[in-house]
Amino acid sequence: MSVDVTPLPEPSRPPLAAVPPPARARRLAVLGDSTAVGLGDPLPRRGGWRGVGPLVAAALGVDARGYLNPSFAGARMRCVLTEQVPAAVAHRPDVALVVAGMNDTLRPDFDAARVGADLSEVIRRLRETGTTVLPVRFHDHSKVFRLPTSLKRALSARVAELNAAIDDVVAREGVPCLDLDRLPGAYDLASWSVDRLHPSELGHRMLANGFTGLLADAGFAVPEPVSLTCSGGVEPSTTGHVGWLVLKGIPWLWRRGREFLPYAAAIMWNSFRAR
Repeated sequence: MSVDVTPLPEPSRPPLAAVPPPARARRLAVLGDSTAVGLGDPLPRRGGWRGVGPLVAAALGVDARGYLNPSFAGARMRCVLTEQVPAAVAHRPDVALVVAGMNDTLRPDFDAARVGADLSEVIRRLRETGTTVLPVRFHDHSKVFRLPTSLKRALSARVAELNAAIDDVVAREGVPCLDLDRLPGAYDLASWSVDRLHPSELGHRMLANGFTGLLADAGFAVPEPVSLTCSGGVEPSTTGHVGWLVLKGIPWLWRRGREFLPYAAAIMWNSFRAR
């Protein structure tokens, strides 16, 4: 009796799916507040501000015609929605960065739910044009900016409320989000300009590096990765430091302190009662 030992044919396997090449971003929009403007990263010869936007544009290979930045200092999330999004929608960017929300925490009418609702609408309107939108969740700025204990506690509480609202939006909308609290070096003083309100050149480079890392994960090409070596900007002089403090810093602290103080007083009173 003979046994047939002819090998059975191997089962056919489906061909491996081809990996699509990275997408090229041709158009970029940067929306938000003074950080989005680039404050803290001055260019030589009073050439204005550079900051995170141009750094991301250079990394992605976006030229001047494809770059839009309608952000402005002091902008709140509602400002982004009503004043900046229309211009961004008309620009039809492949990528939009949204850096806003911190100004909201410093105002007496702060409402985390309203900020979250505005952010949701920002994302939805931009995504209708096929845009990949990247918002941020914030670090605890009280660890960077020197404040009295009551103000520090109050600011930390508000940032936590803001981040909770942003987390809900990010989970619901399914968008990438840059977590500044987890950014390596976020709390190093070298990452901040003299005012401790805005990133230094290094800080802006760290932001740009974080954004482009998320974009690479989302399938975008990053032909020129962001370097963390500072170059091309200008280090503010001692005179510049003093000038900013007198002309901008002290008036800002006075204005925001008066608006924020009632909330801080309530935090102190509640803490006292809980003892």
